[in-house]
Amino acid sequence: MRGIIRMTEEDAYCIDLIRQIQAVQAALSKVSTAILEDHLNSCVITAIQGDDPDERERVLKEITDVFATATKV
Repeated sequence: MRGIIRMTEEDAYCIDLIRQIQAVQAALSKVSTAILEDHLNSCVITAIQGDDPDERERVLKEITDVFATATKV
């Protein structure tokens, strides 16, 4: 992000800025996917296998909310 800000302040070529922004977005997407995968394989599985139906509903709603938010962007 600092690099993008610096590029903006230095009036870098617009296409170069767009490419840098796309690279940051792609990197954030990869990190988000990895975190979601870890969450599904730990917290969600634990809740689904657990005895608390409210906890199962809570984690499933979290996942639904994450995907609903992602599709709004």
